Parts: sequence; C-alpha cells; structure tokens
Amino acid sequence: MNRLFGAFFFATALFAVIILPGAAAAQIFETKAKQAYLIEAETGTVLFAKNENDLIPPASLAKLMTMEMVFNALKIGRLSLEDEFQVSENAWRTGGAVSGTSTMFAEINSSIPLADLIRGVIVQSGNDACIVIAEGMAGSETNFAEMMTERARSLGLEKSVFANSTGLPHPDARVTVRELVILARHIQQTYPEYYAIYSELDFTWNKIFQRNRNPLLRANIGVDGLKTGFTEESGYGIVSSIERDGRRLFLAMSGMSSIKERAEEARKILEWGLRSFEKRELFSEGEIIGNASVYGGEQSKVALMAGGPVNIFVPVTNADRLKARIVYNWPLAAPVDEGHPVGVLNVWIGDTLSQQTPLYAAEAVPKGPLHKRAFDALQELMLFWL
Repeated sequence: MNRLFGAFFFATALFAVIILPGAAAAQIFETKAKQAYLIEAETGTVLFAKNENDLIPPASLAKLMTMEMVFNALKIGRLSLEDEFQVSENAWRTGGAVSGTSTMFAEINSSIPLADLIRGVIVQSGNDACIVIAEGMAGSETNFAEMMTERARSLGLEKSVFANSTGLPHPDARVTVRELVILARHIQQTYPEYYAIYSELDFTWNKIFQRNRNPLLRANIGVDGLKTGFTEESGYGIVSSIERDGRRLFLAMSGMSSIKERAEEARKILEWGLRSFEKRELFSEGEIIGNASVYGGEQSKVALMAGGPVNIFVPVTNADRLKARIVYNWPLAAPVDEGHPVGVLNVWIGDTLSQQTPLYAAEAVPKGPLHKRAFDALQELMLFWL
C-alpha cells in the first residue's frame, strides 16, 4: 500500500510506523464499570478497553473456566453427559442449600448426571454443582483449581489464577476482564453445542425452579450468554456476548455498584459497540504490508504480508486516523524462508491497541556473499553504538 513513512531502531526491535488515512480514531465512551473490555469476535478488534489488565477477584465468573474444563473433557471423550457424580458433604456444606450461596439444591450423597450439573452451574450458578464436578474430575477442589490455572495458561490466559471452581472469595484467585473475554470467545467458538446452554432462561432441579441470572437474556437484544458475578471486593461483574445481523461482540465488565447498574452499563456498551463501528479492509489477501531489514542476506529487506486479509472495525464517525506499527526483532538474520513468521502488525484506534496481526516473509532471502555479510555486520555495529 506504499504507506510506510518511517522506521526507528531500538535495541532489539524495529517499529515501522504506518498511517492509514481515511479511517478514524476511537470515539469517547464512558462507563461506570471500573474494568471493561469489549471486542468484535470475527476480527478480534478491541472496541473499548478500561483497566482491562487489572487483577480482580473473579466471583462467579470463574465458573466459565470450570465449564471450559468440562467441555474440553467432553470433547476429547474423557467424560460423557450421562456420567453421574456424587454430592459429597463438602459440596453440600460449601455450596449447597445450607451454604447461603447460589446453589442448585443438590442433595447430600445423591448422584447427579453431568448434563444436569452443567445446567446447575450455567443457569443456576450453583456452587454445589461446581464442587461436585471438581471433586469428580480431580479428586478435590484444590487439585481441580490447579488444573484450571494450568489449562488457562494453555489457552493464553497469562495472568489469571483460579483457587476454586466456584469463584467464592479466596485471596489467591484473580482474573482480568481481558482474559475473561479471551475465555468467553474460546468457549463460544470451540464448543457451540454446549455454548447454547448459556441462553437457556431457566432450569428446574430437585423440584426447585430457578431463572438464569443473566438479565440481558430477556432483553431481546441478541445477548445469548454468558455469566454474572458478585463479591464485596470486586463489585458486580458480567461476561456477555451479543450477536446481531451477523456481528458478534464479547464483553467483560467488573466493579459496578448494583445489579441494576450492571445491567444498564452492559446493555449500553453492547448497543454502542454494535452501532458505532463498521468493518474496514486495511490490507487485502497477499498484499505487501511493509518490509523488514535483513542482516547478511542477498538483499537487505524482505517484504511482509499477513496470512490473509487484514480487516478491522473502525468508528463510523470522527475524522482522525488509525495508526499502525510493524514490530519485529532486529536484526533479522538470513537465511529467511518464505512464510517464516517475522513479527506483528499492531493497529491503534486512538490510544487503544485494537488489533495485532502476525506477519510473515512474502519471499525467501538466502544468505548473501561474504562481503555483504561483513558490510551488514559493520552497519549493525554502528547502529548499536548510535
């Protein structure tokens, strides 16, 4: 696109700054939530971010990770929906009817099919159902929590730590709203057959009828999941997804002061995200996005391209520009194979890093002759001292 206008060398990385004319900077949006993170699902565009990397108590939002563990076990055949789990005294006392917390009212020493326990967790937010599953899958809830954190790391959740299956207060349990969105998106995309349970409005167990605690499900705005939560320390939180006219958004928010405020703020930002952005193609498939300097090669640069078209959602108003940077480790040493991952394209909308796209070498660069490598070594030394 020939929009590269400058390059700045640092110790180990090069940043090539690209200005994308005709696009827009981020619109101003305010929310009462202390932490919030909103993305568009197809492109991963970050539409809004506020304290998204703060570590906060997960509350019942931790149950998303508990369910991911279950869904993954079902997918790989470790569990089946017909498997039955026994309700221990610990599960009954900690999360059952006598606990005073959210419960599916599982009876002590009873056996419950996994299909019902899943709905007990998702629809009724039952702490007893979570503990029954944790003990059945790992022997103890403590062991299950360690497995949750390990699984979270494999999914790209680098900060979140889970200390139990329920989200009940624990000093070691912490998550970020950014990583909750990553988790929610993964669940929706990986387990569509189970994700549908998040939209079920009610569930009756042990002759007790309970409604889904997600208030946005009944608002008829396209919300079809996922979870609400509350603790005294974190306030009221929510992880939600909305799909309308073929566009899906994922949202996580925390730190709100009441159930009413949570519902109002979540609905407001979801509606804003749907109406205030439009899809824009930045680079077409196969288009050269920029170049990276090559050390010791037959040529001094290699063209870079993405693995496909680069699309992003941009605000429909505001005349400012998008800003993008190509970031890669420098110097890039020859030989470089065609298709070799080189770096990423970072795109900002205003002050928000809205998208990161991997970049690959569009061509092969073999090693250059000895005199070319010697010259590049001298150039590298001079740039280092500068």
